[in-house]
Amino acid sequence: MLRAPLYFNKSEALVDAILERLGNKIVLGLPLGLGKANHLVNALYQRACADPSISLSILTALTLERPRPSSELEKRLLEPISARLFDAYPALEYAQAVRSGELPDNIKFKDFFLQSGQWLGVPLAQQHYASINYTHALDELIDAGVNLILQLVAPLPGADDAQTGTRFSLSCNPDISADLLDRRRSGRLSLLSVGQVNSALPFMGGSADRPASDFDMILKAPAYEFDLFMPPNKPASIIDHAIGLEVANLIEDGGSLQIGIGSIGDAIAHSLLLRHQQSPLYGELLDRLNPQRPKHASAHRQPFTEGLYGVTEMLVEGFLEMVTSGIMKREVAGAVVHAGFFVGSPGFFQRLTEMSEDLRGKIAMMPVSYTNELYGDEQGKRSARCAARFVNSAMMVTLGGAVVSDGLADYNVVSGVGGQYNFVAQAFALEGGRSIITLPSTRTRKGKRQSNIVWDYPHTTIPRHLRDIVVTEYGAADLRGKTDAEVIGALLNITDSAFQQTLMQRAKETGKLPSDYAIPAVHRDNTPARIQRALQPAIEEGHLPSFPLGSGLTAEEEHLAVALSNLSPLAGNVRELIPLVIAGLKREPGPQALACLKRMQLDEPKGITERLYRALLLSKLDTDRA
Repeated sequence: MLRAPLYFNKSEALVDAILERLGNKIVLGLPLGLGKANHLVNALYQRACADPSISLSILTALTLERPRPSSELEKRLLEPISARLFDAYPALEYAQAVRSGELPDNIKFKDFFLQSGQWLGVPLAQQHYASINYTHALDELIDAGVNLILQLVAPLPGADDAQTGTRFSLSCNPDISADLLDRRRSGRLSLLSVGQVNSALPFMGGSADRPASDFDMILKAPAYEFDLFMPPNKPASIIDHAIGLEVANLIEDGGSLQIGIGSIGDAIAHSLLLRHQQSPLYGELLDRLNPQRPKHASAHRQPFTEGLYGVTEMLVEGFLEMVTSGIMKREVAGAVVHAGFFVGSPGFFQRLTEMSEDLRGKIAMMPVSYTNELYGDEQGKRSARCAARFVNSAMMVTLGGAVVSDGLADYNVVSGVGGQYNFVAQAFALEGGRSIITLPSTRTRKGKRQSNIVWDYPHTTIPRHLRDIVVTEYGAADLRGKTDAEVIGALLNITDSAFQQTLMQRAKETGKLPSDYAIPAVHRDNTPARIQRALQPAIEEGHLPSFPLGSGLTAEEEHLAVALSNLSPLAGNVRELIPLVIAGLKREPGPQALACLKRMQLDEPKGITERLYRALLLSKLDTDRA
C-alpha cells in the first residue's frame, strides 16, 4: 500500500527520525549539483560531527561553492556579485571541512565530478575523487550500500494545501535519483527517501515527476526555502565564437543534439540561432572565417525546417533559447528535449519560468541511464537519435587523437569524466552519429602561449581509438577511420601556426609522418590575427556578443568580466603587463569606463598599487573611449 510521507518543519527533528529508522550507519547519496537538500545535509553532518558513533559516508558529484577569486582585481569584481547571488544559498558544511582538511574520521566523502577548477590544490578533494563515467554512479551507490537519499524537490504548482503533497518533482536532478526511486518502488532496493521542498525550483516533468509515496519524509517550512545556486555566465571570446560558427556548420537539420556547458557551448547555441534566424549573415561569417573552405564542407547553412531533438546530460541555457526559437521542435515521445540535470544562470531560470506551460512540458527530465546510454528500448532510442551530434569541450587533444578533458599531467583533477565518454561511445554506436570535441587551439598562462594540441600527455579522458571530429577556431578535423598519418595531418591543419612546425617535426622523427610531408599552404596562416580580421567587424556590429545568452550581471560587471578574462592569462608576466599599464595611464576614461572603475573602487585610486590596477583595467575595458 502506498503511504503518504511524514512532514517535518524542523531539520533536527527529521534527522532524529532518520537515525531512528537507519541506526548509526548512514550511506548518503546526494544528487549532482543543484539538487542537494542543503539544510538537511548540514543537519545530518552536524549530528555526525557531534556523535563519533555515527558512521556517515557521503557519495555525490559536483558540490557547488561560490566562485573563489584568484587575484585582487577578481576579488573586487566577485565579492559584490557573490553577495548578491550566493549569500542566500546555504553553504554545504562538509565541503568546507574537505577544503580545510578537517573532515572528522567518522565521516567519509566520495565525489564523482568536481566543480571545474575549484578543487585544485585541495588534498582531501583530490584524494577522494572517483574517476567513473556518470552512468556508472548508480551502480557505485548501490554497491556502496546507499540507504538514504536527500533531495531538493519542487512542489506541485497552483495546487491548494490538500493537493500540494500529492506529487513532487525532482526538477533539476532526476539524473540518478529517478533510477534509485524506481528500484525502490519495484522492491529491488531498500532505502530511505527524504525530500526538502523548495518552491524556487521549477516543476519539471518526465521521470522527475514523482508521486508523494516515493518519499518517506518531507521537510517543508518557509525557513528552509532558499535561493538557488545561479552562477553568472562567463563571457564568450572571439575564439569561442569562431568555434561556435564551425560547429553549427556540422549540425544536420532533422538530427539530434547534445551540447556541454561553458562559453563555447553558449557560442555554439548562438551560432545555431544565427544560422536559423539570419542564415545569409551566418554564411557570410563562415566564409570570412575560412575563405578557402571547400564547398562540400558548407552544407549546413540553412534554417532548420524539420528541427532538432535534444538528448543531453545537462540542460544548458542555449537549449532553452533553441526551444523558444523553434530550432528544437522534432518530438520524441512528446518531448523536444530529454535531459538529465540542470544548473544555470539567473537568465536560465528566468527563461525556464517564463516559458508557457505547454512549451516547458516539451522538456522532459530523465535519468542519465536514458540520456547517456542506448540500453533500455534500444531500438526506440536508435530510431529517435538520428544524425546525432554530441558536442563536448576538451582541455587538450594529442596528435594521435586522444582527448584530455578532466585533469592535469600530475593527475590533479580539474573536473571529471562525467558523461563525456558515454556520448563519444554513443556517437560510434549510432548510425550517422558523430562526436565533436571542441577546444581553443592555444591557452595563455603568465603571458606565454601554449598549444592545446600536443604530441602526448600522461593520461587521457577519451582514448585515441574513439577519435572523431575535433574543432578549433581554425576549422574542423574529421579523424574517424583515418590512419595515424592522416589524423596527425588533419590536426596540424587546425593547430595554431606558432606550433605547427615543432609538432610536425616530432611526428616525422617518430616515423608517423613522411620526411617530406608539408602542411598545406591554406593552413599555414592559423593565427589569432587572422581570426581577429575575420570576425572583429561582426563583433563591433553586435552580431557576436560577449554574452550571447545574457549574463546575470550588470552592464558594468559585464564589461569588467570581459576585461578581466583578457587580463587573467597575462598575470605574472611583467613584460606583457608593462605596455598595458602604460596604455592605461594614457587613457582618459569616458562615462562608462568611469562607472566600471567606480564599481571596482578604482575611480579615485589610493597609492601606487591601485593606480596600477586602474591602468590595467583601462587598457582592456572595451566600453567607450575619450
